[in-house]
Amino acid sequence: MAKKRTEVVTFGLSFLDIMSCGLGAVVLLFLIIKHNTESSTLTNIEMPDLSSEVSMLEKEILEGKEGLAELLNTIAEVDNRIVTAQGLARRITEDLEDRAGNLEEALASAAQDSEIEKLKQDLQRLEQERQRQEAESDNTGADTRSFIGEGNRQYLTGLKLGGNRVLVLLDASASMLEETIVNIIRTRNMSDDIKRNAPKWRQALEMVEWLSTRFPVTSKYQIYTFNTTADSIVPNTKGQWLNVSNSNQLEESFDSLKNIVPQGGTSLENVFAEISRLSPQPDNIYLLTDGLPTQGRNPPRGATVSGRNRMSLFESAIENIPSNIPINVILLPMEGDPMAASAFWQLSQITGGSFMSPSEDWP
Repeated sequence: MAKKRTEVVTFGLSFLDIMSCGLGAVVLLFLIIKHNTESSTLTNIEMPDLSSEVSMLEKEILEGKEGLAELLNTIAEVDNRIVTAQGLARRITEDLEDRAGNLEEALASAAQDSEIEKLKQDLQRLEQERQRQEAESDNTGADTRSFIGEGNRQYLTGLKLGGNRVLVLLDASASMLEETIVNIIRTRNMSDDIKRNAPKWRQALEMVEWLSTRFPVTSKYQIYTFNTTADSIVPNTKGQWLNVSNSNQLEESFDSLKNIVPQGGTSLENVFAEISRLSPQPDNIYLLTDGLPTQGRNPPRGATVSGRNRMSLFESAIENIPSNIPINVILLPMEGDPMAASAFWQLSQITGGSFMSPSEDWP
């Protein structure tokens, strides 16, 4: 058998290694060449010119600075104007104050002129009233009766005196004995002589006597005393008018008045009801009292009467007063009746009369 011939392989492992190394060298060379080409390209690229933009920005900054300076100048000018305006406002305010003061002085002067004119008118009216009173002085009750106070004194009372038909209402209740409740109770239990000579009651009698001297001699009069009821001081003349010119009857009426003893409660409702029974009606009324009523037409149910109840009785009583008759109130205040003065003052104002609360030594 013939022996097999061995074949020789020309490409072995070494050749492949050599080829791989050569290929790697070529690739490496290619990358190096390409990198240098890109670097040269980047180097050769021209950078854009930014100088124009920089110049523009610098110009804007300059313009901004100029605008800021102008704005600061404007602010300074506005501040100056504000200061000037404040100065003008201050001057205007001072001028207004001066003019307001001048206006007040002018108004005060005008008011003073008006007040002077009013005083002149009042003076003229008082002069006319004085002349009228002097003309009537020959017909006053002073020609019929006289009254001389302690030390022969004259008093300015403010009472509206006179009238053709004069009615005097004298409170003759037990409270007219004294000013305090304790003394009233004490005196009420004493004898009639002590009651008739009680200082408060004696003062009330002197007031009535003083009023009688101011009756016009041509007028008519009537004098009632009242407590829970009312009656004339001249017997059998209730509801009748008496002549002031009858001096004897007037003197006798005061003699009988001195014999009256204050006692009982007070009913203004009953005494005001008697006014309507007089015909013709009085044209002037004098009410001498010391407080609000303690009963109405009928006696109270309880032993005591509160201040509110007394005020209610007063309001009920004045409903019976005929209209258009002035009521002049002479109040001798009593302890424990604080609302009396206000109530009787309002009564005198509503009816067109006068109100007085005299001192202890009047008249």
